[in-house]
Amino acid sequence: MEVEKNFSDKALEDFRLIDRATIQNDEQAFADLMKRYKKPVYHMILKMVRNVDDAEDLTIEAFAKAFRHLNRFKKDYTFSTWLFRIATNNAIDFIRKKKLETMSLDTSFKDDSGESVTIDVEDSELNPMEETIKTQKIELIRIFVDKLPPKYQRLVKLRYFDELSYEEIAQELEAPLGTVKAQLHRARELMYDLVKGKQEHI
Repeated sequence: MEVEKNFSDKALEDFRLIDRATIQNDEQAFADLMKRYKKPVYHMILKMVRNVDDAEDLTIEAFAKAFRHLNRFKKDYTFSTWLFRIATNNAIDFIRKKKLETMSLDTSFKDDSGESVTIDVEDSELNPMEETIKTQKIELIRIFVDKLPPKYQRLVKLRYFDELSYEEIAQELEAPLGTVKAQLHRARELMYDLVKGKQEHI
């Protein structure tokens, strides 16, 4: 296979995992891909948004989008480059909506093959496509939220759909802030499992 002459061993292993995931619907392959890239994707996003909770949420969204469209991935470049672009674009969309102050948008990141993944930000004014993007994001997350246990669904909807802060959620539910954080952390873990297709654990 010609592609083998152009990519690192890690990239070729990614390709094999992608084939297992898309052709055989192998849940372990999805899990292995996430295990490989969850930390670098999270840390890359954290540099952009500078908030641990937002970075965790955006990491879930990045993998959800990537896995949802994995059958469209073409082996013209590495999986990590493709995944990082999805993650950065999603984070940029978040930054625009939140109008976050950040110093990292001009930073370029390198994937595991050493290729630079740059972040190009266009005009910061509202784009006609942003409402569509937001709707698609909500629909994507709703797929997973509807499969969560009832006690987590309201928490996640307040966080993702209403975009409330942890403090605002605690006030809304009249619950201790620590409890809200702990339950949302558990909800994220369950959503990671859903992203990987492991619904049997819920």
